[in-house]
Amino acid sequence: MKPELKCIELKTGFGDNGPAWIGMAEFSKSGRTVYFNGKAFKNSNARGISGNYYDIENGDEYWISGIKKNGTDRHWAGSGKIMIDRNVVDLYLSLVDFNVLDKNRFELVNIKPTDKQKFAELENEKIN
Repeated sequence: MKPELKCIELKTGFGDNGPAWIGMAEFSKSGRTVYFNGKAFKNSNARGISGNYYDIENGDEYWISGIKKNGTDRHWAGSGKIMIDRNVVDLYLSLVDFNVLDKNRFELVNIKPTDKQKFAELENEKIN
């Protein structure tokens, strides 16, 4: 699958006010694993308490969704600033109804790449 612009919000330990990021997410061939910012997330198949994905290393729940045209990208109950990868700002602004990032709502950050091979090996260890 091709990388997609996503909003990713940590739910575990924060309820609806956890940190949130916007950046390019990559996917496994099946599309069930999302890779982002050095982490790998599995679809929880509606078994999560507050998230729709979980971190395969520590089980933390995350809410992962697409970008919304009106800019309300966080989970409907979420609040707080969104950290946006400085490399995707132009793409993000081309998809939303505004053309400048509000500094009260967004913070520019550098999103690190994810070593997908590391997580493939980790998942294979769990199977064997």
